[in-house]
Amino acid sequence: MSEEEEPKKKKSGVGKILIFAVVGLVMMGAGLGVGYFMFGTATNSPEQIAAQIIEKNKGPIPEVAEEETEETADGGPPEKVAKDSLKSEVFETLYYELPGNLTTNLKDSRRFLQIGVGLSTQYDEAILENVESNLPAIRAAILATLSDYSEEDVVGREARTALSEDLKATINATLEELEGFGGVEGVLLTSFVMQ
Repeated sequence: MSEEEEPKKKKSGVGKILIFAVVGLVMMGAGLGVGYFMFGTATNSPEQIAAQIIEKNKGPIPEVAEEETEETADGGPPEKVAKDSLKSEVFETLYYELPGNLTTNLKDSRRFLQIGVGLSTQYDEAILENVESNLPAIRAAILATLSDYSEEDVVGREARTALSEDLKATINATLEELEGFGGVEGVLLTSFVMQ
């Protein structure tokens, strides 16, 4: 009797697997059919969807601020460059990265600091042209400023923010002396290595 019961168990195990497989296929087919019935009939292309969104949002288009790139008539500082926007007045930010890294010894320390410096402005291209044409003087001024910093003065987020502000003041002072106007609104430390 024990030999007869053993084949029945194997058959019932295979039968259960077949039943589960068939039920799974039927359920998957039913799910695909319902999905096609509910969602498959809409044939909106991306162009049609975009046209529907435009129709919903149709209305008067607000005026866009115009760009001002020339110096004012009285020879004053250049105007900020406006960025095209449908919202309120937004200015375009221009970036310039000083080529290479600047390396200096830290005050009262055997360690040195190596930084990469990037500049940002919302004024016109003339500011970046002034920076590029006076690059040796700007690099020298930055190195002179960095030589006043000790190891403790450059550690931490607040210290780096203070260093950026100090470098911005130094660069603007150099540009004001050489060109009559600074215009650098941000100094970004693009690399920062202390060894």
